[in-house]
Amino acid sequence: MTLTQYLDDLRGKRIAVLGYGISNRPLVKLLTGALLDVTVRDKGRLPEIPGARTVSGEHYLDELTEDVVFRTPGLRPDRIPLRPGAELTSEMEAFFALCPCPILAVTGSDGKTTTTTLISELLKATGKKVWLGGNIGHPLLAEADGISPEDAAVLELSSFQLMTLRGRAGTAVVTNVRPNHLDWHTDLEEYARAKKHVFLGQQPGDLLVLNADDPGSLACEADAPGRVRLFSRRTPQPGGAYFDGETLFFLGKPLLKRSEIRLPGLHNVENWMAALCAVGEQAGEETCRRVAGEFTGVEHRLEPVRTLNGVEYINDSIASSPSRTIAGLRALEDRRIVLIAGGYDKHIPYDELGGVVKQNVRVLVLCGATAPKIRAAVLAAPGPDPEFIEEEDFAGAVRAAARAARPGETVLLSPASASFDLFKNFEERGERFKELVRSL
Repeated sequence: MTLTQYLDDLRGKRIAVLGYGISNRPLVKLLTGALLDVTVRDKGRLPEIPGARTVSGEHYLDELTEDVVFRTPGLRPDRIPLRPGAELTSEMEAFFALCPCPILAVTGSDGKTTTTTLISELLKATGKKVWLGGNIGHPLLAEADGISPEDAAVLELSSFQLMTLRGRAGTAVVTNVRPNHLDWHTDLEEYARAKKHVFLGQQPGDLLVLNADDPGSLACEADAPGRVRLFSRRTPQPGGAYFDGETLFFLGKPLLKRSEIRLPGLHNVENWMAALCAVGEQAGEETCRRVAGEFTGVEHRLEPVRTLNGVEYINDSIASSPSRTIAGLRALEDRRIVLIAGGYDKHIPYDELGGVVKQNVRVLVLCGATAPKIRAAVLAAPGPDPEFIEEEDFAGAVRAAARAARPGETVLLSPASASFDLFKNFEERGERFKELVRSL
C-alpha cells in the first residue's frame, strides 16, 4: 500500500491524534493536508491548527468518539478510552505498514541511539540512501512515498513506541534490557515484553542481534522467529562479534583494534559489535575501518564541551539511568571526576552506581528528586566517600562543580536520572549544561 492509498482509506473516518509533540506534528500536517476529518487532543494548551479541531486540558480524552486514534508514544495505550470498534495506531505503526524498503530496528535500555547511528553511517558509507527515524532523526511517515525499495530505513525504537507495535523489521537489534522507565511501565516484565515487539513480527530468514553478556537481551533468543547473531565481550562468538580486550572480531576474523575506534569506552565497543552484527557483511571490512576512524559520536553522549583552567567539561546528558552513568564513568576511569548527578525519579535502583562512583569520583554534586537515593547508594558502598555537594537547582550544580574542580580533573554531567523534573528532555538538559559551561 502506498501513502496515498493509506490516506484514501482514512477518508470518511473521524481521526483523533493524541498529543501534539515532535512525533505527531508532521502527522497532523499530513492528515490535514489530505483534507481528512482530524481532531488533535492534548493535555497541554494547543495553538490553533489549520484544518483540525482541537481539544485540550485535563479532560482531553473525554468523549473520545473518533474511528481511528493515533497515540503519542508517551501515552499508555491502556489509558485511552477507545469506543468499541475504534482502531488504535501510531505514526510509527503506520510507517511500518507502508515502508517499501527493508527496515532495521534498534531498541535497548542503553546504547540504542549510538548503535542506530553507527548502522546508518555504515550503510551510507556504502552509497545506500538511508532514512533515519523513530526515536532519532524525524518522523518518516509523511516521506514514505519518496522512499525507494533499494533504500534502507534505520529506526531507533523506545519501549513506549513498541508497546503496541506490530510490524516486521528484517533486521532487529536489542542492545540490552535493564531496569528503566519503571515510572511508566507497570513493572520490569512489561518493559521487557515491550522490547520484544521489535522482533516478534520477523520471519524465518530475518536477523535478530542480541547481547550475549546481557541476560535481558539474551532471553529474547527463545522467542526469535528468525536467525540470531550474538555479540560479547566475555565469550568468543564465531557467528557474531567478540572483543578480547584488544581486538574486535567479526564472524571469527579480526576486524578492528580498540585503538582504531574513536568512540571512548567499552560500552561503545559493544555498540560497534551490535552494528557490525547487523550490517557488517553489507558494509565490508574497509568501510567498517574507515567509519571507525571517522565517527566521533552523537551529541549529549560523552560530548566534550570545553577545557577551562585545566578542567575538561563533558556532557553526558543522555545518561538518564544508573547503567548509563556507570558506562560513562568506566569510559573515563583514568580520570579524576567531579560528577553532576540527579534528576527526575524513574523508580529504578541505584545500588550498583555507588561503588563505581567511589572508584574515580572525587566530588559528587547532587540536585533533583533522586539526589537522596544516589547519596544513599554511594554511602552504602565500600570505600572512602567522595565529597558531597547538594544544590537546589541545575545552574547552581554546574557552578558548584566548576568551583570544586581542580586542574587536570573532569567535570562530567551524567545524571543517572531522567530530565523531566526541570527539562522537556535530555537534549534540553544537555544544551543548558553546555550554555552554562560556556558562560563560565
